[in-house]
Amino acid sequence: MFEVLFRRPSAVARYRAAPLLKERLLYLAHCEQIGIKLETLCKIALYQLELVRILDLHDDDSSNLLKIESSFRRWSSPAERQSRPEARRQFFGHAERWMRLIGWLDEPGATRHSHTREVTIFATRMSSEHGWASATIEGCRQTIDCFFVWLDERGVDLASVGVTIFDQFVARCHASGFSRSTIHLYAQRLRRFVRFAEQQGWCRPGLSDGIMPPRRYPGETIPKGLNRDEVIRLLATTEGDRPRDIRDRAVLMLLITYGLRAGEVSGLQLGDLDWEQEMLRVRCPKPGRTHLYPLSPAVGQAVLRYLREVRPAHLERSLFLTMKVPIRPLNRGVTKWIVCSRLDRLGITGKRRGPHALRHAAAQHLLDQGLSMKAVGDYLGHRSTAATAIYAKVQLDVLREVAAIDLEGLL
Repeated sequence: MFEVLFRRPSAVARYRAAPLLKERLLYLAHCEQIGIKLETLCKIALYQLELVRILDLHDDDSSNLLKIESSFRRWSSPAERQSRPEARRQFFGHAERWMRLIGWLDEPGATRHSHTREVTIFATRMSSEHGWASATIEGCRQTIDCFFVWLDERGVDLASVGVTIFDQFVARCHASGFSRSTIHLYAQRLRRFVRFAEQQGWCRPGLSDGIMPPRRYPGETIPKGLNRDEVIRLLATTEGDRPRDIRDRAVLMLLITYGLRAGEVSGLQLGDLDWEQEMLRVRCPKPGRTHLYPLSPAVGQAVLRYLREVRPAHLERSLFLTMKVPIRPLNRGVTKWIVCSRLDRLGITGKRRGPHALRHAAAQHLLDQGLSMKAVGDYLGHRSTAATAIYAKVQLDVLREVAAIDLEGLL
């Protein structure tokens, strides 16, 4: 590797003689595999030597995030080296990813608060005894963790919590601009946890009965999805030969063509694509069912190009993987970031963000093509037409036709 990156024999000897040769070559080989240019590989090799020197690392060492941060500050200080913000960001980014690859840096921990143990017990029981899906447990934990972090800031313990505390938390969510539906969901999650806490004796009995979710009105909002022109512009941002664009194009094609949820795309496995029968198998964690879709040529070509040119060689069977070490399956958060970051690049604001905006756009497009509510609901995996009926409210052309009817003879 070093013989390719550097011409001078003295430079090659210096890089080979430095500590952690095996670990440094492992990360460089990975970066080369995912398509990083030779010029950038030279910089990465230099970053590695800088980190080894600053931390005084040896072959039998280990590290942690605090030491990485300390080295970053020293490297970027005037006494050590003058550097631009972009250079500092690149140095710290590659240093952190390298440490994670060789196992010397622990993964970022979950949100910590004084009741982490109780939340973990609750999540485990909901999974083992009630069969909650992992996505449901993850969403519930996020809400409960957010509540306890806020509670710790106020210096209040769960055993002394009263109903007014939950009212204040709901008011805080409302002041932060959360919709009534979101606050309703948060209150339901908290009430479910508090009911469990009462059974365990962690809090006052009867407390869960005082948590009142705000009233919701079915169909009170109109989906603010993307129109067809915006969807086409979004997909056009992935045109090119960069590895990230190739992967993101395959992800967007699945979201746009089939109206899949973010969790359904991130949950796809290599075996879910039947190339001979040209079928796509999608596991829907929300309804708890599996759907079969015909694999369209455009989607198939986008996915096939990703598999052949970009996807890292890895034992993981998930279809989509991260581009940076440590290699892992693409989660819902990354899928959302793919959509939101490209919408920001286009300057599209004021509408619903994330992959679900493309699901709304797919539903609206099918309705505009004349498909029935039942057909669209079946395509999207809705359990009833009531979930699809909301899109009828945004068929403005049809509503204008109704408004133009002369009702004078009927009065």
